[in-house]
Amino acid sequence: IFRETLCKRGVRVITGLGRHFRHTDKDRNGFLSQADFKEALKVFHLEIPEGDFESLWLILADDKSSKVDYGEFTRAIFGEMNEYRKAFVRKAYMKLDINKTGTVPMVDIRKCYCAK
Repeated sequence: IFRETLCKRGVRVITGLGRHFRHTDKDRNGFLSQADFKEALKVFHLEIPEGDFESLWLILADDKSSKVDYGEFTRAIFGEMNEYRKAFVRKAYMKLDINKTGTVPMVDIRKCYCAK
């Protein structure tokens, strides 16, 4: 039910939620505590009953840290990318990975991409 509710709200809510998650993630590790996650949902008027929240939390939370990973959250909502999109991302990554190291430093991204 939560997934359908969130998807109906549209891309702006999803991207806004992502921005909020990144802003809330003070140590920049990609994870949010249960309280921060609940507060983010409240800010975007995505409040759900406590029992449903607990079920959602059990699905999304990392057992080791008891935190939710924003990447896992988006995959749970949107699912995996289709093959066409994956191929497109791979092609872009190969172009960015100039040294073929398997990682792309921000310096290399800046050489190829301007967000303006």
